[in-house]
Amino acid sequence: MSEENNQFTFENEAYRKTYWHTCSHVMAQAVKRLWPEVKLAIGPSIEEGWYYDMDAPFAFTPEHLEQIEAEMRKICKEKLKLERFELPRAEALKLMEEKAEPFKVELINDLPEDAHISFYKQGEFTDLCAGPHLDSTGRIKGNALKLTACNAAYWRGDSSRETLQRIYGIAFPKKDELDAHLARIEEAKKRDHRRLGKELGLFMFRDEGPGFPFFLPKGMVLRNTLLDYWRQVHKKYGYVEISTPIMLNRQLWERSGHWDHYKDNMYTTVIDDTDFAVKPMNCPGGMLVYASEPHSYKELPLRVGELGLVHRHELSGALHGLFRVRCFTQDDAHVFMTQDQMKDVIQETVRLFDEVYSVFGLSYEIELSTMPEDHIGTVEEWERNQDILKDAITSMGKSFVVNEGDGAFYGPKLDFHLADSLGRTWQCGTIQLDSQLPERFELEYTGEDGQKHRPVMIHRVVLGSIERFIGVITEHFAGAFPAWLAPVQVKVLPVTDRAVEYAGEAAAKLEEQGFRTEVDERNEKIGKKIREATLEKVPYMLVVGDRDMENGTVSPRRRSGEDLGAMSLDAFAALLGEEVRSKAIK
Repeated sequence: MSEENNQFTFENEAYRKTYWHTCSHVMAQAVKRLWPEVKLAIGPSIEEGWYYDMDAPFAFTPEHLEQIEAEMRKICKEKLKLERFELPRAEALKLMEEKAEPFKVELINDLPEDAHISFYKQGEFTDLCAGPHLDSTGRIKGNALKLTACNAAYWRGDSSRETLQRIYGIAFPKKDELDAHLARIEEAKKRDHRRLGKELGLFMFRDEGPGFPFFLPKGMVLRNTLLDYWRQVHKKYGYVEISTPIMLNRQLWERSGHWDHYKDNMYTTVIDDTDFAVKPMNCPGGMLVYASEPHSYKELPLRVGELGLVHRHELSGALHGLFRVRCFTQDDAHVFMTQDQMKDVIQETVRLFDEVYSVFGLSYEIELSTMPEDHIGTVEEWERNQDILKDAITSMGKSFVVNEGDGAFYGPKLDFHLADSLGRTWQCGTIQLDSQLPERFELEYTGEDGQKHRPVMIHRVVLGSIERFIGVITEHFAGAFPAWLAPVQVKVLPVTDRAVEYAGEAAAKLEEQGFRTEVDERNEKIGKKIREATLEKVPYMLVVGDRDMENGTVSPRRRSGEDLGAMSLDAFAALLGEEVRSKAIK
């Protein structure tokens, strides 16, 4: 489809956002028609749909949302024209005061004196808004919109201000697109890692430690298997592994710049009359390790990895399962290099990312984040490093989008947004190019000329947070982990009590070969054992009965329900071994 033809479709992000923004106005108009006493706050488009914050004298219920939807469909059918107009500050304030909209009055008062104060009118409804909007409510397909949720929200995100109600909605140009979206949402609910984590015995949370996850035995098997793979890959790419202290003094964090830029997210304490901080990231400790001994250009690039436990103070309202926690393990690595090695090291890192993500069946998109307002270093350094990142990626035939002003305070970065089996994206990997911390920590290496030089470095994570990545792959695989990752790889199911001993012998032989195996010895019908093992998402069940005992065989069954037929235990072990060795996704 040409760019011109693409202009008024959801393929065009600007059009999609404009469509949803207009929907938010239609929703606000519907609410005001039904309950004129409701006061309106703000109603932006968001990543998927829109919301509008409102102050109502009652709590919105699902029944209220159905009424609003019905009224929205009427407004769409009325094909009301959206008309933009501007007013001087005094007239704008008077208009909103007459309409008894105190939140709009506050917004106008906060605008600069010379601001163009614009409004949009559709029928009897007028709203303060910068736009843009569709030209008519008739552009919105009334049968392809849905109000999805309502929850509490503080006015302007300030917990000391009014508590409002936020209504969320979603809409598409076609009903089948809405239906597909809602089906995806329902599937996502089934895959919610918080529910699966509890059902599968992987992890838990307790009120005694909000935001601090507890990993259970099966969760630790999953976690350790993941970390073993991380170590294997990094050894292959020439990384060494270190561990740095979880707590370091204030002077270090001031030197790194984190005390000034990140203090509000750090847990601090006092030891021997000295301020200390629990590390929110591993980088400064890595700087001290590098600085602890002299280095030569012959050692560079020096690749140093750390699976470091970090702590960050997250607001309680932001906590969300393993996706947003207060302590997590970062699979950090710092690569120290010369100026002329930068492009090669970045490309090598991307190849490592490609290898890891492909194992999980995850594709990605790349985002280049540029210099933020709050930064250290010169504009020239930032522009040079941004150009190096761009060149490294484009030379590999990869594309990227630019995220203006969202770089780390010390340098630009490439963020890797992974797409899961439902098409949702998760920001996990990052490559951050840094000339600033080597300068602040006076890092050096001896060059080929015998002189001292300053290295440059990258900060990078491939999984990001181990905890968050476990949450991502739990939802990606819907808890049905590939055999190499599954906490229990095989469950042996004796059909009768007579087969229990034989089942135990088979399990013991598999355990000796390194397979994670359990035996269901309960006096239950085989159908129930199979159902429960399937719900536990165990990759393979070995059904063993009298005939298997006589013939020295087992009867493997995949969790998908596929029966593989009777075979020797050695044949099954070879099948499973190849699946584990190749890290097959099944």
